[in-house]
Amino acid sequence: MQHRLTSRRYLLGAGVTAVAGAVLLTACGLGDAADEDPPPTKATTSRIACAQKGQLPASGSSAQQNAMAHWMREYQRACPGVEIRYVPVGSGAGVAQFLRGATVLGGTDSALKPNEVEDSREVCPGGRAIDLPMVGGPIAIGYNVSGVENLVLDAPTLAKIFNSEITTWDAPAIQRLNPGLRLPAIPISALHRSDDSGTTQNLNAYLAGAAPDEWPYPKTKAWQAKGGNSAPGSDGVATQVGATDGAIGYFELSFAKAGKIPTVRLDTGAPEPVAVSAETASAGIAAGQVAGTGKDITLKFDYSTKAAGAYPIVQVTYEIVCDKGTPADVLPALKSFLTYTAGPEGQKDLPRIHYAPLPEAVADQVRTVIRTLS
Repeated sequence: MQHRLTSRRYLLGAGVTAVAGAVLLTACGLGDAADEDPPPTKATTSRIACAQKGQLPASGSSAQQNAMAHWMREYQRACPGVEIRYVPVGSGAGVAQFLRGATVLGGTDSALKPNEVEDSREVCPGGRAIDLPMVGGPIAIGYNVSGVENLVLDAPTLAKIFNSEITTWDAPAIQRLNPGLRLPAIPISALHRSDDSGTTQNLNAYLAGAAPDEWPYPKTKAWQAKGGNSAPGSDGVATQVGATDGAIGYFELSFAKAGKIPTVRLDTGAPEPVAVSAETASAGIAAGQVAGTGKDITLKFDYSTKAAGAYPIVQVTYEIVCDKGTPADVLPALKSFLTYTAGPEGQKDLPRIHYAPLPEAVADQVRTVIRTLS
């Protein structure tokens, strides 16, 4: 336990300043506290209930960093007092940092593996790590091709593009899907994540599910397809796509909106190609099923759906926490912050910043589990 406490203080201190893209805000924790927690106080400007003190070191998924920044900003306005730091180092690094005790909250775009759950028992005394879905969103396919708007692609074509089998924008397979567009004879620069990423894992899962003959790669966080160029984080891929004529890449929708990057409409077999949006992603997420057991809440998606208006490349970011064994000095703030993010106050603004809120039935399950954390 001493190692865990030391690591946490280091992450909140000067040691983290070397990590690019750290998000730091001070906020007061909020939400439902168990009987053993200190009595909460009420903020005068919101329905958020605040813990009295605490420090929350957190890291992980870059896909949720814009949602996390929003939550932390709103949280601070209501409840100044608790120090929160979220470092968007990617899902793989976020899981690794949680498992070595450097954080009390990890963000990942794919559920923990059985061996990771087993390893978590060392940092969760008397318990284990669990996955709590917190924010949904579509994985946008962004592109930068001069003069080309409203591009339509399907899963087999995307698979061949990202596997370096289709290498120019005027390829017949692309032209067939876009009969009214003049496509330039320029090289395709396909961008992928250089770091282990849940966004990559979810794209792998989509391509494997919707185009199994064209995508032979495993559903892992590491990119394994041939060729292409890489960049770290969703923001890194989006920046490279926005700066490179002929580029295509994948990242959470908010990065496309922030960078004004055009996004692909997907031909899923539905009556019309499906544009990416928070609303179409919500339709895709709502079709998913809860696959976790006990306090672990994971979701399973139908990547080959042909339902009208359902965008199939979706992901949910899970917050990893201990079901038991979180240090007592941070537990009230952790529970209150998560209760806020999973509650109506935290979920209501997500569509405005291009994320998909959790289905209410799932959000209610998450809030129930949060109340039991100890």
